[in-house]
Amino acid sequence: MKNPVFAFVVDILGILVTALALSLLIKAFIIRSFYIPSGSMENTLLINDRIVVNELVPNIVPVERGDVVVFRDPGGWLGPIATQQVPWYTQATDFVLSAFGVTAPDSDVHLVKRVIGIPGDHVKCCSPQGKIMINGVAITEPYVIHGATPSDVDFSVTVPRDSYWVMGDNRNNSEDSRFHLDLPTKGFVAKQYIVGRAFMVTWPFPHFKWLDNYGDVFKNVPNK
Repeated sequence: MKNPVFAFVVDILGILVTALALSLLIKAFIIRSFYIPSGSMENTLLINDRIVVNELVPNIVPVERGDVVVFRDPGGWLGPIATQQVPWYTQATDFVLSAFGVTAPDSDVHLVKRVIGIPGDHVKCCSPQGKIMINGVAITEPYVIHGATPSDVDFSVTVPRDSYWVMGDNRNNSEDSRFHLDLPTKGFVAKQYIVGRAFMVTWPFPHFKWLDNYGDVFKNVPNK
């Protein structure tokens, strides 16, 4: 006859191992959690907000104008990242907790911006009324933080194949595509660097919300 305490412990361990395995699979192929390290997306996303990202974007689900995307540095956006020695037990803890989406230890080497231009788009600043123009159509952007101009930097670009033009919602405090025109990438983010589309703020709980891509803003923009 089995010891009931031993059987209970085995069952609990089995449940934990199964949950961890499922979490790792989900994280690897479907969703991930990140925290927001800067104010470049205020007031849509605030510093230390935790977001959930759909990793099916862009390889299975296409990126759309207005999507909030997380991406790896395409080269030269973040500058040198300070490295520090992390104790092995901290690394182990981060590995386990990140598997469950509780922590996001690599958030500071990723960026979060809103997609304004998709492949083929001609994106320009600005119209006579001071609005961003896409393929000749001026757009009104309700997600831009109150008091900020759509852009205080003039630009006129055509988005290349498999690339995107991205901008922060806090336009006066966002070093986005506009500020990297001098790099080899010309400010564009290639598809290969996109980790996924952010679709929900999960923490802190008072900030919980679904993230909108504001389809109505872009509904009159023709495709190229």
